[in-house]
Amino acid sequence: MEEVSLRAVTQENWLATLRLEVQPDQQRFIAAYTPIAAIALAKAYIRPGGAVWEPYAIYAGPMVIGFVELAYTPGSRDEYWIFHFFIDHRSQGQGYGKAALARLIELIRGRHPDCQALRLVVHPENQRAQQLYARAGFRATGDIRWGEPVYQLALRDQA
Repeated sequence: MEEVSLRAVTQENWLATLRLEVQPDQQRFIAAYTPIAAIALAKAYIRPGGAVWEPYAIYAGPMVIGFVELAYTPGSRDEYWIFHFFIDHRSQGQGYGKAALARLIELIRGRHPDCQALRLVVHPENQRAQQLYARAGFRATGDIRWGEPVYQLALRDQA
């Protein structure tokens, strides 16, 4: 497996993110629209809910193979959310999702030292994603948001 990295979406790679796709039966797990990255990139500009939205292209070596977006409320310690995390269908099943999630957690720990908890929602039928997140340390909170169960990863002890 090639080295996995995250890079901010910029004018150099945004078109490549728009070409990313999941399998047709996975689309409902990620977003209600295609290309998936289109609305996610718009969120970075519009900033719904007053949150900061940071889109990242996931790379394997020199190739864009996936996408993820971090949304957070400035000044918050626990309002950090992962959205639109996916690996392109041509690169799935090779361990890239696990590696990309680890890189994202490292990035958040480094750039957001006050962040104590990272959250995400998972479609209730997306068993593969639930397993991936559980192996990374995310736990179901019992809450429902946007119609989906919330998972949380504690990054630091609550003070």
